[in-house]
Amino acid sequence: MSRTFIISRTDAIGDVVLTLPVAGQLHQLFPGCRVLLLGRTYTRAVADACPWIDDFVNLDELQQLPPNQQVAALRATGADTIVHVFPDKHLARIAWLAGIRQRIGTRNRWFHWLTCNRLVKLSRRHSDLHESQLNLALLSPLGETGPLPLPQVAALVKLTPTVPLRPALRELLAARTPEQLNVVLHPRSRGSAREWGLPHFGQLARLLHAAGHRVFISGTAAEGAELRDWLTEHQQYLAANLTGQLELPEFLALLASADGIVAGSTGPLHLAAALGRHALGLYPPIRPMHPGRWAPLGPHANYLVFDRPDCQDCQAQPAACTCIKALEPALVLARVQQWQPLPPAAL
Repeated sequence: MSRTFIISRTDAIGDVVLTLPVAGQLHQLFPGCRVLLLGRTYTRAVADACPWIDDFVNLDELQQLPPNQQVAALRATGADTIVHVFPDKHLARIAWLAGIRQRIGTRNRWFHWLTCNRLVKLSRRHSDLHESQLNLALLSPLGETGPLPLPQVAALVKLTPTVPLRPALRELLAARTPEQLNVVLHPRSRGSAREWGLPHFGQLARLLHAAGHRVFISGTAAEGAELRDWLTEHQQYLAANLTGQLELPEFLALLASADGIVAGSTGPLHLAAALGRHALGLYPPIRPMHPGRWAPLGPHANYLVFDRPDCQDCQAQPAACTCIKALEPALVLARVQQWQPLPPAAL
């Protein structure tokens, strides 16, 4: 009888992307198993696009049920193991009440001592491992031995779009010369990462345009409203402003059709890397935000970081991060200029 695993990761999109190797490794350790992702509504499209995820358990829908029905819903999945990658006291409790046979969590959460029967010694804050390797460490009770080398982990980060890109955007992206790159810039981070800043992104847009490339701006509708004046100022350098226009499934299709993205350590950066596109991340050097922990993973993923580890200025004034702003737009342009155009990913 095949086994069923639940991976509980209920935070942000980028975090979910870097948890996908857990699902891939479970399929390698237990051929024929089923892997379910327990996540938030906004991450469902990531689960649907990942070949290692067999089904999705929606936390937001689960929380609408009375407590006894939440327990019944988890029990109805038929899961024999749950891996609490993102600790959640309530989910740990209902998994225990649901009688899931193996419940894996970290030792440094007190509620896991009450609700989990497989405890893993894991400290993320001071580790030298990548986030994806730390996530995989939670499989040690299931036979995973030692950290996988990062290139092997990266091979398990894989997404494929599930919906086609609308014809107008597909035609817009296709209307380029062979030497041109379609480059997505994602200026905002919604608080998930240090930001490079609008002046730098504006200068990069101008440099890319002058070099003959095509620039697309992505972001949420709220971010588009925040960027209104900046977008107007830089309109002549942009092929399209796509802020607020795409739901996540189609945004995945957009990224899979563009050549690459430049962004901070955000969900879109990790999505593009997992889709096999060029993904250039801009990072501060300080822990725990540094690329050693959060670099994008994929065949064309890369990053830039200012060489000033443990910058105390940035620790003291996070909003005025001087290290990430020390990355010059010309340096970023030079790295993008090394990209080779990529064919659109097939559905």
